[in-house]
Amino acid sequence: MTTAAPMSSGINMEAEFAYGSGHLNPLKAANPGLVYDANETDYINFLCGQGYATRLIQLLSKDNSTCPKDTNGTVSELNYPSFGLSTSPLKPFSRTFKRTVTNVGSPTAVYRANLSFPTGTLKIRVNPDVLSFRSVGQKLSFEVIVEATMDKAMVSGALVWDDGEHKVRSPIVVFI
Repeated sequence: MTTAAPMSSGINMEAEFAYGSGHLNPLKAANPGLVYDANETDYINFLCGQGYATRLIQLLSKDNSTCPKDTNGTVSELNYPSFGLSTSPLKPFSRTFKRTVTNVGSPTAVYRANLSFPTGTLKIRVNPDVLSFRSVGQKLSFEVIVEATMDKAMVSGALVWDDGEHKVRSPIVVFI
């Protein structure tokens, strides 16, 4: 997902919903620069939040996993390399997504956040907007804040972390 070449939303207005994150580039996928880690516990908590019974969770995990009491389990809480939000039409909203990335590229890499989305549709901020890594395997966290009042059925954009060698793209989709 993060190393895919995006397709043109001018060709298909449904953007990521129609064709996913883009065309896979195997060479870039072998050296992505950054990865969004999500482990088995993250997915179990997600399934718990979706209402799966403990019996089904244990069947899937093949262990004695149980659901924590405080799990919201929404997909937006997964440490996943995309950001999706459903909202009501013409109702102002603000949503903060928290993510953590792991450096698997150059030991001393500095990534800058670049945002692309249609002008006048969304207000998106990334905090911090620069990630400075000092070692391979180092993890850093950031937030993506999306604000708007939706008057369109869907708006699609992207966050791209760029260190000059790697471009790590994560789609951002807001829909009614």
